[in-house]
Amino acid sequence: MKSKYKILTLLFLLISISLSSAYLFLPEHFQSLDSRVRDFYFKFRGPQKTDDSVVIVDIDERSIKELGQWPWERDKFAKILQNLTDMGAGVIGLDIVFSEADKTSPKKMAKEWNIDGSSLPDYDLILSNTISKTPTILGYVFDFDAKNENEAPQIPATFVEKHKIHGEFLPQAKGALTNLNIIQSAGYSSGYMNNIPDDSGIIRSVPMLISYDMEIYPSLAFEMYRLSLEANKITVNYGKAGVDDVAVGDEHIKSDRFGRLYLNFRGPFKSYRYVSAVDVFNNAVDKSLIDGKYVLIGTSAYGLMDLRSTPMDSVIAGVEIHANMLDNLIRKDMLYKPSWGEVVDIFFIVLIAFVVVFIFSRFSLSVLIPVYLGAFSSLFFLNYYILFSEYVILNAIFPMLSMTLSLVGVLGVNYMFETRQKELIKGSFSKKVSKQVMDDLLQHPESTNLSSREVNATVYFSDIRGFTTISETLKSPRLIIEFLNFYMNAMVESVEKNNGTIDKFIGDAVMAYWNAPIEVDNHADKAVLTALEQIAKRDELNVTINKKYGFDVDYGVGINTGDVVVGEIGSEGRSDYTIIGDAVNLASRLEGLCKPYKVRLVISEFTKERLTRDYVIQLLDVVKVKGKTEPVKIYEVLSSGVAAPEKLMELETYEKAHTLYVNGEFEAAKRMFEELFSTYEKYLYQLYFERCSHLMEQKIEGFDGVFEFVTK
Repeated sequence: MKSKYKILTLLFLLISISLSSAYLFLPEHFQSLDSRVRDFYFKFRGPQKTDDSVVIVDIDERSIKELGQWPWERDKFAKILQNLTDMGAGVIGLDIVFSEADKTSPKKMAKEWNIDGSSLPDYDLILSNTISKTPTILGYVFDFDAKNENEAPQIPATFVEKHKIHGEFLPQAKGALTNLNIIQSAGYSSGYMNNIPDDSGIIRSVPMLISYDMEIYPSLAFEMYRLSLEANKITVNYGKAGVDDVAVGDEHIKSDRFGRLYLNFRGPFKSYRYVSAVDVFNNAVDKSLIDGKYVLIGTSAYGLMDLRSTPMDSVIAGVEIHANMLDNLIRKDMLYKPSWGEVVDIFFIVLIAFVVVFIFSRFSLSVLIPVYLGAFSSLFFLNYYILFSEYVILNAIFPMLSMTLSLVGVLGVNYMFETRQKELIKGSFSKKVSKQVMDDLLQHPESTNLSSREVNATVYFSDIRGFTTISETLKSPRLIIEFLNFYMNAMVESVEKNNGTIDKFIGDAVMAYWNAPIEVDNHADKAVLTALEQIAKRDELNVTINKKYGFDVDYGVGINTGDVVVGEIGSEGRSDYTIIGDAVNLASRLEGLCKPYKVRLVISEFTKERLTRDYVIQLLDVVKVKGKTEPVKIYEVLSSGVAAPEKLMELETYEKAHTLYVNGEFEAAKRMFEELFSTYEKYLYQLYFERCSHLMEQKIEGFDGVFEFVTK
């Protein structure tokens, strides 16, 4: 037993020192994982009630439809500001920049036409006069890439850096995109609108302050909050590691060392009260919704592209980020990373390793697993409590790693001393072969090495759409596995019925192929018929899935035919019978293309050439997928058999429009695609209509009709 405790001591020291060193010296490698754990905490907590004093006036799709294409004439925007002021808005923040003159202004147009416009209205001046009479806080944007000579707006407050240490910790801007001078000079104050995502593209924190040209400037939400407190002095307090907090009047706002405020997100998109801008314009809003409130004006319209990702939602209007920040400041429940957080994190790493190694190791296997699960759950809820009750961000990944690695180590030690774990592991990890491979071995026993060979095969990939959302809906790992097993059984049944070989399951994806290890006649047809059969079974499957799990499932399939290498691939101790080659990679990319074209079955031109039966097939595009330099034609298989006359007419019209598009005749092609979409309402036609519009604006020369995808 002494030798066992020596090994346990070594295990404890190894885990404690290794994880502590990784935490201190390699934090960036684990930051993404830790952030994702925190994202899960947000989803686990669910939405919270938002502060009623924060209201968003939304330039939404309905407003654009009724008031005209954005940007609107500035006299319209002035009317919105005036109406909000008349309704008693406490402070109005603009998540909008008016950086250019209003080209629709009659006075501006008269000047361009060299006619007397002295009696005509100037929309920019109208907006300026309105801003000067309303509690409006203007917005502007800092540029961190390109340097320019623009001056940031003056702020009616004093910023002081106290006990500043060597180095710059606040984000350093290189340039600024500001409002027209006539508009900017009319505003009492302003704040920048920058929301900076992290490396994963998700906004989890926002900079309260940014340094530009040796001066400090506040964010839009921060400035609105400062004005509500009537505080004229802001103090940035530094500690040994950077910024400690930001003092506004008598309040101290906690931040990280770079002056960032970690948002305590309230919920998904539209958690706050949204009021349509057109309703404000028409004065059709209940005054009580606006009276005395913080009002933010921004947009949720998809076409204006002010959309962001947060831990609570993958798509959220950018203005709602400001709303969350303002809400946090009002309630004083923003999250923060304390300067002492590193000491606490390392303490938890070492303490957990000690408890698991020296206490959990005393339990039998039947008791150890439940104890571990209970301890892991306790750690989960402890982190949850600290995050949402104390608003302190501590590292979640490293304590979990410490517990998990310690448990694995303990199991390993118990294996060496107490169990026959070696035989169990060998049984669990013995080589896997499919039924077809086994049949091939029985027929050709001399080929026991399963040496590789080149064959022409048809490769199939299918994938569930929105599986992340499905996983979040089910939550329980048992239900997720149960659902996947039900779904996979249906997919596998179709593949095997049509003489295909299941290669592997990749999460929620299925990979299969035809013509190996046994020859299959018309293997391209078999693969396509399999996919069509699976698509046809979708509604039938969803009856059971919806009844049992409460949602519908959809999936996409990509199919390609080409030369591949098939055989035993792996190491001497662990290998698998599979296929590799460029044709496999292309098939995987084709499955991914189902999403941008919003179709369920995409095949390559190489598969189309091998088909022997009648199908209704529509050309989707000529593309370069990521990782390939040569373009490839891709098609959607709509059905098997012969197309109906109406469908033939639609496809013929589409082919004519597509030919015009490939030849660079975008205006004519655009008209045909618009007519197709208005008649059949198929997304593909809308896609080409928008693509033609974009290409016309870009004035592309030497167009070859090839669309290149830069992502998988």
